[in-house]
Amino acid sequence: MSVVEMKVPTIGESITEVTLSQWLKKDGDYVELDDPICEFESDKATLEFPAEAAGKLIHVAAEGDDLEIGALVARIDTSVAKENGGGGSNGAPQKESEVKEEKPAPASKEREAEVSYAAGHPSPAAGKILKEGDVQPAEVDGSGRGGRITKEDAVKAVEAKKSAPAKQESKPAPQPDRQEAPKQPVVFTPQDSFSRETSRKKMSRMRRTIAKRLVSAKNETAMLTTFNEVDLTEVMQLRKTYQDRFVKKYGIKLGFMSLFAKACAKVLMEMPDVNARLDGEELVYHDYADISIAISTPSGLVVPPVHNVESLSFAEIEYKISELAEKARNGNLTLEEMQGGTFTITNGGVFGSLLSTPILNEPQSAILGMHGIKERAMVIDGEIKVRPMMYLALSYDHRVIDGSTSVTFLVKVKELLEDPVAMLMDL
Repeated sequence: MSVVEMKVPTIGESITEVTLSQWLKKDGDYVELDDPICEFESDKATLEFPAEAAGKLIHVAAEGDDLEIGALVARIDTSVAKENGGGGSNGAPQKESEVKEEKPAPASKEREAEVSYAAGHPSPAAGKILKEGDVQPAEVDGSGRGGRITKEDAVKAVEAKKSAPAKQESKPAPQPDRQEAPKQPVVFTPQDSFSRETSRKKMSRMRRTIAKRLVSAKNETAMLTTFNEVDLTEVMQLRKTYQDRFVKKYGIKLGFMSLFAKACAKVLMEMPDVNARLDGEELVYHDYADISIAISTPSGLVVPPVHNVESLSFAEIEYKISELAEKARNGNLTLEEMQGGTFTITNGGVFGSLLSTPILNEPQSAILGMHGIKERAMVIDGEIKVRPMMYLALSYDHRVIDGSTSVTFLVKVKELLEDPVAMLMDL
């Protein structure tokens, strides 16, 4: 027997362990070369593991197992021919007689016709009685064979209809002075009848990684948050005025995220401290703005970056965000697409958040939190006006960014969003 051992391959420099999230081929299945046999979940992405040979697959690891790089996942018996790989437990094809299901004997056609016809149908005599008594056959339960309505059934139904008004008239008239019967006391369900069951489910590798990084960001950084609010009247008017022309030319809508990303990128180029990161006792500065966009997926939150936002057009930013979001929700992001980023934007407003304190995305030094747009009464030039307002939150590492720098950054972003024409003209 010739066997090929399938081991966890090297995925990335920083990845030392993966989780076998699910098998794509069953134990004993015949697989072709390069057929995906299982999925690995790493800290950053979900990857398919292809077969390295053709033959019968033999599982070694189980779903949910944490496997180190180089650990044995499965074996492939290459001596098994294709026609023998997909049958029973011993690899032999099943006989037709073994898989053929016995069909139940058909019911008698005469009996089926009798039942379907007789049910709810009166006999000729019963039909005449029901017609004279103005009673519909559907109101009568047949006691005859197959549910057929007999003459006796029809007589009883007609008599019952005639006696019904008499019974109603014989009822005594209600007494207006009579006191109402006391209401029954409310009976509450005993508490011991409520469900008290619990269940346990292992956290996915992505969820465990997110948890570790969030705790690390809280414990290892001097994180503070500063707030401001932005009037989005001009941004919404800009989108309303140019949306149709934008879609017609580029085939994609002009969203809020590209406008916010562009505003942040412009200010990041002016204020490099906010775009820097701490590496030991050194500060690393970037002459570009790679903005990570927080995307919610069924597995958890991912933050793939859009590179060089400062140099992209609004349409290019929208295309890139849409592409990354689709890949993230389908689990198709590559490790390269997950790496990098100098600043992060997260939008809790899509879920209804009014205000929050976002947690840093290490090793970055700042993250901008967007929130829901709410119409509020604002004092504008001494007059009360209703304006679409959004709270902005900037969380930052105080070891890298001073308080005055963080406040100035947020104010500059606010000013650009409240005057988007100035941003478009690079003023």
